[in-house]
Amino acid sequence: MDKPRISKDEFSKIQVQVGTVTSAKRVPDTDKLLCLTVDFGEESGPRQIVSGIAAYTEAEALVGRQLAFVTNLEPRTIRGLESNGMLFAVGEGDSFAFLAPDRAVPPGTSAH
Repeated sequence: MDKPRISKDEFSKIQVQVGTVTSAKRVPDTDKLLCLTVDFGEESGPRQIVSGIAAYTEAEALVGRQLAFVTNLEPRTIRGLESNGMLFAVGEGDSFAFLAPDRAVPPGTSAH
């Protein structure tokens, strides 16, 4: 189902940045959740992001990868873990894919 159209001003509120995954582990007692540590080049250090992608990848396969994340969402607590962002991916099932730059870019590089 199509979602309602939004204005360019509304879209500009979404901040999408490339982050480098520095660690990834399965969240205990869950089937879907991985807990990622992601470097966005911020002075405050890496962020923790919890994502429901365990059905699509092994945690170890993400370490070192640069992926796209929505970084200006309000933090959320998932299974007792604070998640400070959201992985930006496409599809589901066999069509699931990560969005990633086609070459290395500095952590924190913004999409536009």
